[in-house]
Amino acid sequence: MASNFTQEDERALRQMLDGVAKKRIAPRAAAIDATAEYPQDMFDLLKELGLFALPFPPEFGGTGSSVAACVAVEEIGRHCYNTAYLLVTQWGPVGAILAGGRPDQKARYLQGLLKGDLRAALSVTEPGGGSDVANIQTRAEKRPGGYAITGTKIWCTNSANADFILVAAKTSPGRGHHNIGLFIVEKGTPGFLLARKENKLGARGIPSCELRFDEALIPEENLLGEGNAGFKLVMEAFNRTRPIIGARGVGLAQGALELATNFVKERQAFGQPVAEFQGVQWMLADMKMQIEAARLLVYKAAAMVDDGVSGKALAPWAAIAKCYASDMAMKVATDAVQLFGSAGISRDNPIERYFRDAKVLQIIEGTNQIQRNIIGRWVLDSTH
Repeated sequence: MASNFTQEDERALRQMLDGVAKKRIAPRAAAIDATAEYPQDMFDLLKELGLFALPFPPEFGGTGSSVAACVAVEEIGRHCYNTAYLLVTQWGPVGAILAGGRPDQKARYLQGLLKGDLRAALSVTEPGGGSDVANIQTRAEKRPGGYAITGTKIWCTNSANADFILVAAKTSPGRGHHNIGLFIVEKGTPGFLLARKENKLGARGIPSCELRFDEALIPEENLLGEGNAGFKLVMEAFNRTRPIIGARGVGLAQGALELATNFVKERQAFGQPVAEFQGVQWMLADMKMQIEAARLLVYKAAAMVDDGVSGKALAPWAAIAKCYASDMAMKVATDAVQLFGSAGISRDNPIERYFRDAKVLQIIEGTNQIQRNIIGRWVLDSTH
């Protein structure tokens, strides 16, 4: 079913977020990155604005629009990667529970997440592999009244601040998604340890941690959905949110272009502004073209989600949007650093932060090599 989010709504949302981001978010961005401390004030701001419910159905207080989510992430991400990331880390678990949760689970968790009264994280990646979901080694053994989870997870973003974590674990031996369950593991569960915090290149304000499970007993009612069906539904939900990751790339690149443009206008060389050199203008032109192309791909994929497209029809377009936009963000950030010259590699200038954050986008939420696999198989399986 198509969303009722209109172009007028989009313009109003962009205008509101542009003003808020410039006034309240941008001034905090450098400190969040430098200290790698969780930005509680930015979480409170997003809660105040009611943005945690934004992409979800109207009955939950949202717009029902993936396009709206992309707008929010793009506008905020122009100024602060980490604040935009706060939205994404909350939206993933909400989407998972909406897609695969039972009515009692939705009643228990959704309102708190949507209002910002609860925080959650999602844990799939393991030391032996990230994108090879079918080969998860963490196991959940059936016990009276529940499951005992044993294993190690890594790179669980937002886990240090989460009230609960959705943890993927094998419920029976062998490969494949059919024997993987998603478990709601609440903070303080005996046998669950929040371990080492990563010292990250980028995305530093939202911590990513190692998780250890030693026969952590999870109640039966904390298995998401019915049997292992929840995991398959959750994977589809992740597919539907992939355009939002692309929007993060678009926002980051737009912010990098704006910083670079202002710098070359002000910087003098050989008796004139650097912006007057044709080679510099060509670089700016290429950056702008790449951003606009990525923006169109991202919003095409988001509009497909809003139109109800799913499964194999959506997957390649979601992959294209994520892959192209994040590769583009890395290239634009690299060129922006080049335009800054030696100033671009100084921690005193914000552009180096954009460069570090851009690299993260090529790896998270399915590496760009995995996205190319999805796209390549689509090309080989049919003609377009």
